[in-house]
Amino acid sequence: MPAQFAPVAAQLQVGAQVVTADVEFSRADLIRYAGASGDFNTIHWNERFAKEVGLDGVIAHGMLTMGAVIAPIVEWAGAPGAVLDYRTRFTAPVLVPDASSGSPEQPTAFLTVIAKVGAIDEDAKTVRLDIEVADGEAKVLGRTQAKVRVK
Repeated sequence: MPAQFAPVAAQLQVGAQVVTADVEFSRADLIRYAGASGDFNTIHWNERFAKEVGLDGVIAHGMLTMGAVIAPIVEWAGAPGAVLDYRTRFTAPVLVPDASSGSPEQPTAFLTVIAKVGAIDEDAKTVRLDIEVADGEAKVLGRTQAKVRVK
């Protein structure tokens, strides 16, 4: 989105929900991300091994999850460069079950992303977004925040 469509600080209010998005992952997404990142850790593709090391199943890569979560924030902000800072804590793994039938392209993990304005600095033309990320009722990321440049 061009900068002329960037959010305007004076039009925002603390507490306002500015982004709601759904993020999906399939097993095929994990394989593609492994190829792009070079992270072929077995917990991201082998169910048996993931369970042997104490997980409930195959899990999404942490950086894949972070990247997918920030994407709707970038869209709202109007440009990738508008996101000045992004931080989170991993609080629970994102399980990506095997599709019971059909293609491995079928999404089997579903996250909800909700971003609210946490603070506004009109002088600096920035806002802090407080971001909630959940897999159903379970929060998978905690203390997630983005500092975004606005108009």
